[in-house]
Amino acid sequence: MTDSNGTTGETTFDTMTPEQLTELCARGFDGVVGLRYLEVSGDEVRAEWTVTPQLHQPAGIMHGGVLCSVVESVASIGGSAWFGARGHVVGTNNNTDFLRATRAGTLTAHGHPIHRGRTQQLWQVDMTDESGRLVAQGKVRLANIENTAHLGQ
Repeated sequence: MTDSNGTTGETTFDTMTPEQLTELCARGFDGVVGLRYLEVSGDEVRAEWTVTPQLHQPAGIMHGGVLCSVVESVASIGGSAWFGARGHVVGTNNNTDFLRATRAGTLTAHGHPIHRGRTQQLWQVDMTDESGRLVAQGKVRLANIENTAHLGQ
């Protein structure tokens, strides 16, 4: 349900449990990756996923696009939780550095805001393996959109 300002009357991410968010997001691309949310707030997001052969590129290591996608998802969920019922956030830039190849195991993503302003946010997401080694690090710039009726038109 959308009001005249284009904002939704649905539950906002800041009021959902990590389990509810995992279930909701599993209907889309996060489900393909297998992303599971562990902690969600406007100040911090933690999520994890298991690296499977379905996520590999031809050389047998995890595709870098998976890491970019996780950065985008974690930052967007955190930014949305912080922005709340004021509207939606949309990614305007994603810069992800790949630091360590991964073939298997469970990876953890930890996102936190670097900047939150009236019109934009900047989030950093660090991804580590089971040994705590940094696998990748990304930053996502989000636009805060209060009137969302025009999005996708």
